[in-house]
Amino acid sequence: MRKIFFILPLLLFLSCSSPKWVLTEMKGSKIALDASTEAIADESFKSFLSPYKQQLDAKMDQVIGYVEQDMRAHKPESLLSNWSADVYLKRAAASLGEPVDVAIVNLGGLRTQIPKGNFTVRKVFELMPFENELVILWLKGSDLNDLLQYFAGIGGQGVGGLTLEIRNGKAATIRIGGKALEMEKHYIIATNDYLAEGNDYMTALTKHVKRVNTGILIRDMLRDFVVAETAAGRNINAKLEGRIVNHDK
Repeated sequence: MRKIFFILPLLLFLSCSSPKWVLTEMKGSKIALDASTEAIADESFKSFLSPYKQQLDAKMDQVIGYVEQDMRAHKPESLLSNWSADVYLKRAAASLGEPVDVAIVNLGGLRTQIPKGNFTVRKVFELMPFENELVILWLKGSDLNDLLQYFAGIGGQGVGGLTLEIRNGKAATIRIGGKALEMEKHYIIATNDYLAEGNDYMTALTKHVKRVNTGILIRDMLRDFVVAETAAGRNINAKLEGRIVNHDK
């Protein structure tokens, strides 16, 4: 019986004394994740991570191609945006099984420049660190015109498959595949899911009459293109073609 009398008071004590925690204050500070953090890094944890870092670096530093000239993104037309847009066109056409008319690439989505020299896997991740995927849209000519008028107002964007001139802040002489833009025609557009949702003020893209999500990551698409070009004995190259000519400057 002594054991019973001992256990019961103990259970009653524990059941009545369970603490109830209440958050009364919260503080935070920002720690820069750059070279300055090396001084406060935990050496034992660094040692633990070291073999994994070495494996990752070996994969990221793998050379998959060669770039013949420096490529960066800028308005109204750039080597990097032209190259990217052309990859969009080719991959979308291969996925769809038919030609694609236009590619739309946001300059802000190209997060680094590609210098002349070896093209590594790391550079692909730096260029496209997001999980965006290739999307194919069917867009009426009048809505495409609205989009290009917006482009003219901001001085340009990344495009493929079309040419236009900017005069007095307006898009003029718009040609798709060498032919004048037709307002009632439906054009096939290759872009990414971020823009297809109307982001970066590209709301005209949300007016599509049909949409296909390919499931192909833009990063993988760019990497696979470089690998394929290298396997075919070709370097990575691009040229300015007058896709967007700004007469206002």
